[in-house]
Amino acid sequence: MDPAVHGEAGGEDAIRSAMRHRLRNAVINVVPVFGFTLSFALTHRLAVALALALAAGAAVCVYRAARREPVWGALAALGLVCVAGALAAGTGQATSFFLPSLMLHAVMAVVSAVMLLLGWPPMGVVVGLITKEGTGWRRCRVRRRAFTRGNLVVLAGNLKMLAIQIPLFLSGRTVALGAVDVLGPVVIALGALLGWRVYRRVLGGHRCGSHDRMTVVADPAVRREPLPGRHRRGRGARCADATACAGEVHLEGPAGEHLIPAAAHRPVHRAPDAPTPAVE
Repeated sequence: MDPAVHGEAGGEDAIRSAMRHRLRNAVINVVPVFGFTLSFALTHRLAVALALALAAGAAVCVYRAARREPVWGALAALGLVCVAGALAAGTGQATSFFLPSLMLHAVMAVVSAVMLLLGWPPMGVVVGLITKEGTGWRRCRVRRRAFTRGNLVVLAGNLKMLAIQIPLFLSGRTVALGAVDVLGPVVIALGALLGWRVYRRVLGGHRCGSHDRMTVVADPAVRREPLPGRHRRGRGARCADATACAGEVHLEGPAGEHLIPAAAHRPVHRAPDAPTPAVE
C-alpha cells in the first residue's frame, strides 16, 4: 500500500475513534444536567434538584475512576455543576443553573468565528492534534478551504443552539432549557460529523503529496540546482523557463523549488540571436 494512503487511512481511523470517545464522554458528563432537569420537572424544588445534580456528578467521577479512565473531564464537569448550583442557590432561580453552560457555548462560538477569520479553523487545529500532524495542513490551500467550510457547519449548529437556549433562558423555562442542554452533546456531535462530511466532499480526491515530496528530497540522487529564473535566498532556485532543461522532468520540492537529478541535469545554452541586417 502507498504509505501516503496508509497514513490518510490511519488518520481517518484516529479521527473517528476520537469522535466516538468524546461523544461518549460528553453523554456521560451530561448526566448531572439530566438529573437536575428531571428532578426539577417532577418536584419543582430547587434544593432537591441541586442535590441530585451534585450526587450525579460525584457518581460520574466514581464511574470514571472505577474504569480507570482519566477523571479530569468528569472533575471539570463536576466543577461546572458546583458553579451552576451556587448560582442557582444564590439567585433562587432554577434557570441560573444553565448560565455557565450558556456562557461556555457563547464563548466557543465567538472563538470559532475569530479563528475562522484569522485562517485557523478550529476543526483543522483539532484534527492536527489528533493525527499528530500539527499545523502541516495549513500549507495546503485546498485543505484550508475544506476545513473552513466544514467548520462553518459546526459553527452554524452552535449558533442554532444559542438561538434556542437564549430565549428559553430569558423566559425562565427551566425544563425546556434543561432538555435542550441535555441534547446539546448529540447536536454538537451531529454537527461535527456533518462538518467532517463537508470537509471530505470539498477535499474530494485531492492529496497534498507531502510524503512523495519528502521522499524526493531525501533521495541522495537528487540535488538542488540553481536555474535561471526567480531566485530565493537560502531556498534554492525556481525555474521560470520550462525549456531551461531540455528533455528533463522537473520535480517540485516542498518549498516550491525545482529538484533536478544530479546525474541527468544538462543545461542548455542558447546562442544569441543574430542581428538583423539593416535595409538600405
